[in-house]
Amino acid sequence: MASEEPEVGLFIPERAEMYRNSTEVKMSQIVLPCHANHRGELSVGQLLKWMDSTACLSAERHAGCSCITASVDDIHFEHTIGVGQVVNIKAKVNRAFNSSMEVGIMVSCEDLFANRQWKVCNAFATFVARHTDEGKLKQVMPQTQEEQTEYSVAAERRRMRLLHTEIMKDLLGNGPKGDDCQDFDDAVPSERTRVESVELVLPPHANHQVNTFGGQIMAWMENVATIAASRLCNAHPTLRTIDMFHFRAPSQVGDRVVLKAIVNNAFKNSMEVGVCAEAYRGRETPRHINSAFMTFEVLDAEGNPRNLPRIKPEPLDGPRRYREAIARKKIRLDRKYIISCKQTEVPLSVPWEPSNQVYLSYNNVSALKMLAARTNWVLTSEKNKVNLYTLEENQVLCFKVETHVDIAAKRVFALLSDLTRRKEWDRHYKHCEMINQVDEEDAIYHVITPSVSKTNKGQDFILLASCRTPCNSGDPYLIALRSVTLPTHPPTEDYIRGEIFCAGFSILEVSSMVCKVSYYNQASPGVLPYISNDIAGLSSGFYNSFCSCSKFLEENKESRATADSTAF
Repeated sequence: MASEEPEVGLFIPERAEMYRNSTEVKMSQIVLPCHANHRGELSVGQLLKWMDSTACLSAERHAGCSCITASVDDIHFEHTIGVGQVVNIKAKVNRAFNSSMEVGIMVSCEDLFANRQWKVCNAFATFVARHTDEGKLKQVMPQTQEEQTEYSVAAERRRMRLLHTEIMKDLLGNGPKGDDCQDFDDAVPSERTRVESVELVLPPHANHQVNTFGGQIMAWMENVATIAASRLCNAHPTLRTIDMFHFRAPSQVGDRVVLKAIVNNAFKNSMEVGVCAEAYRGRETPRHINSAFMTFEVLDAEGNPRNLPRIKPEPLDGPRRYREAIARKKIRLDRKYIISCKQTEVPLSVPWEPSNQVYLSYNNVSALKMLAARTNWVLTSEKNKVNLYTLEENQVLCFKVETHVDIAAKRVFALLSDLTRRKEWDRHYKHCEMINQVDEEDAIYHVITPSVSKTNKGQDFILLASCRTPCNSGDPYLIALRSVTLPTHPPTEDYIRGEIFCAGFSILEVSSMVCKVSYYNQASPGVLPYISNDIAGLSSGFYNSFCSCSKFLEENKESRATADSTAF
């Protein structure tokens, strides 16, 4: 029977070295010449094998049974590793679902002679348990703030993986309809870069389950991709990024694995190589077992990316691959600037468009989850069971207001997720209009608030509201808010355009008719004037607002049952 997830409070060890995650597995390898390429750098294929092996052992430690690699998320390699240096790999299970689990992998490099260490890359892999005694995987019990954050955000990453195919379809469907494959005189035909290679799966290539080792397949794929990239640039390329590896089917000892690679598109300083792996035995029809897309650069003597030749797509399927490569580049940029960067590096108002909606929504919810997972909140004020907490770190002020209400969590979520009704209880919401109902979970609002400046101009905000129901028992309902920009709603002279970086509600079910409501806000300059007096203890505005909210919830808790499904 699955363990219950914690509702409140995290165990913070007095000394970090006394606690170690039970699923954590470490591997350290010194890079030998047999592991390196012609430049004396660790082969990425070898690194992928080590990463997959370490992550698999972590997954099996948690599951208590054999596990197989289902996918590996995007990997961006920040540095190369030289012969004689040490590779340190650490893997641990971030979260378990019914039969799958996310394993976080961190790779660092150590120079023993210079006594230095630096990050090389990190990745998230999904493993599937082949069978468990209890029918489904036991839940991960986060014990530290870092583990709680990864546990919480893992659900958002899983959601994004499931939507990846839809994102590509939407991006291609909304892209240019004409033929954007320009024909340049100096373009290199993509057929020249095509590579095909076959490998016979032998016992040393298999794991302890007699299936072909996932890391071995990834290494073979990286090898043919590197050859394809070299044929375009007539030089030795450097692998920078791998888009998601997706294992579609297993292969076994005795199979023939056919690996195919071709350059799909070449940009100014980078190129995308598509790779697929097929397996067959005897005369049977080859079956598709894996695919990935790898981005390469060619570095000059100073280590800067050099310009690359243009590519001419091959007939028939070439134009499709050419356009899809452009779409994937757009997705990579969105992920890099919206997801991968630190929360403090994300601009306050990111331009919203359909192609980056999923990533903005991910960032929106993840930022709220990370804020909620913090454990060093300081109680600033308490009045009639309404508590105000503050958190000041790295010159950023955050606050949390928290109380309990005797209303079902699902009903509270339905009422608070409809921002157009917030003006009924929040005096700071003078007007709220829904601009765009993006989907069932996300909407964009235009909010007008009272004046807080000497000009007597009110403020307005363009907010993306992202709502999530619990993924597992013990998870809260979430309503995450952040500022976005829309070309249709630019700043006007009538209002001062304000911005919200991270705000929202967490609604945790305590019992069938009691829930804990927490409101979080990372105070931006546009928000601080509204709450500065409360934090300084000169006002009880937060208390009055939450009392009004409680009254609003109480008055509407018996509304028609269908209302639960009207808002997100």
